[in-house]
Amino acid sequence: MTQFAWITFVCDRSSELWLRTGEHVVLTGVSTSLAIAIAVPLGIIASRYAWLRSPLLGIIGILQTIPSLAMLAILLALTGKIGVLPAIIALTLYALLPIARNTLTGLEGVAPDVIEAARGIGMTKKQQFLMVRIPLAVPYIIAGIRTAAVVGVGIATLVAFIGAGGLGQFINRGLALSNTSLILLGAIPAAILALIVDFSIAAVQWGMKPIRLSDRGTFVPILRKLALIQPLALIMLGIFAFFAEPTISSYSVQDDGRKTDTIRIGTKRFSEQFILGEMISKLIRSRTGLKVELLSNLGGTMICHGALIHGEIDMYVEYTGTALTAILKHQTVTDPKKAYDIVSKEYKKRFDVAWLQPFGFNNAYSITVRKSDAEKNGWNKISDLAAIAKNLRAGWTAEFSERPDGYPGLQKAYGFSFGEVVDVDPAIMYQAVAKGELDVICAYTTDGRIPAYNLKPLKDDKHFFPPYYAAPIIRSDILHKHPEIREALSPLTGLLDDATMQELNFQVDEKQRTANEVAQDFLISKGLLKE
Repeated sequence: MTQFAWITFVCDRSSELWLRTGEHVVLTGVSTSLAIAIAVPLGIIASRYAWLRSPLLGIIGILQTIPSLAMLAILLALTGKIGVLPAIIALTLYALLPIARNTLTGLEGVAPDVIEAARGIGMTKKQQFLMVRIPLAVPYIIAGIRTAAVVGVGIATLVAFIGAGGLGQFINRGLALSNTSLILLGAIPAAILALIVDFSIAAVQWGMKPIRLSDRGTFVPILRKLALIQPLALIMLGIFAFFAEPTISSYSVQDDGRKTDTIRIGTKRFSEQFILGEMISKLIRSRTGLKVELLSNLGGTMICHGALIHGEIDMYVEYTGTALTAILKHQTVTDPKKAYDIVSKEYKKRFDVAWLQPFGFNNAYSITVRKSDAEKNGWNKISDLAAIAKNLRAGWTAEFSERPDGYPGLQKAYGFSFGEVVDVDPAIMYQAVAKGELDVICAYTTDGRIPAYNLKPLKDDKHFFPPYYAAPIIRSDILHKHPEIREALSPLTGLLDDATMQELNFQVDEKQRTANEVAQDFLISKGLLKE
């Protein structure tokens, strides 16, 4: 990408960039503030009661060692929510250790001679603590806050994984689409923000130092006061950006004023889901007047399903085979209509969720190899790999590695295992097999990168994989309240076949077009949207 093209790219996304930056500042600011409120008292308690010191710092230290994504997954399970709440909790927990430890270090580092002098002039223990120990410990405490805040800016890029927004949203999208420009759009502002936060807190630290008598008549006191308000200005700027209401087609669709209800639509973290999410959000908005909030890139199946049944989102696109095996734990069904009937009935009974009509395409898992290898070795079906499987390196997505309709079930159905298996992100899986880093992958049959990278899906000769017909699913209470949603989405029924969906995915994955553009152009071409 040329310098001019990069500038244009950033300008085109400036509104969303401001919003995500604002979210990032708010997430970091709120979590750091909460950490200060918790960790400083804990540090004080640890300094006063030696027997509590090791247990307190030990517990806080253990929290610090938990990997970020694992922490987010744990908090998702505990809170039953996606978005800001678990993100704030996680960021707060990670900020506790440096603040608490520096508070303890600062309080214990006060020289005994100073305390003796304070006692000599008649200060009580309370006065010694408030007027001597705390002021002398402040530089250490601020240094801990500085460390916690800067680290928090970095960790906050991961919370986009659970729908909490922030600059990590660009990074996740970029990883999902193999789009370096999107990755940089999130990474560079995050790095700049970390430097600004570090500089601002350092300025506060400088501003709180005692002023020499010789400086009292100069401009130094004014600079000190300005330094003290820098973090406040940064937080205010973040709040302004957060509530600036930019027009962002990939996240929120503005209301036309007829209704105040908001339909929250989630998506999983791959291109097809982004496209379908855009399609249904645009049709609902244009045909019902409802306000729509599109929460892209929430994560995998279980996150989206959990968000739906806990009321965090109102609808998303699911696949019949995924629902059948991963959610309902049902045995494989090969008949598409029977699979749809089962998931429709069981989702209504178990989760009070309604399945709308399928789009028409079947995005099934497919064991896929390089076409050149298939031609050389005569591979046409999965069973053909049995004799050489031990010498092959397979790459699966995280879900495929664990799901019953993934590798565990595949091994049982076909009776063989691959020599080496690694987990890879869907965004890099196709490139890896094309370049020879992998020999076999679990491709999606509607992925446009299969023909683009000259790959060959092998026939599922044992009929292991169930049908994976995509359809919108929606909470029944929302559908009952807004039955017009069903009618608004009815034109999509059977509209997308496998080849069409593959082409749409190709436009996003290889042509680097946005899901918003691809969805809009398709709907316009079918006469479902006006230009």
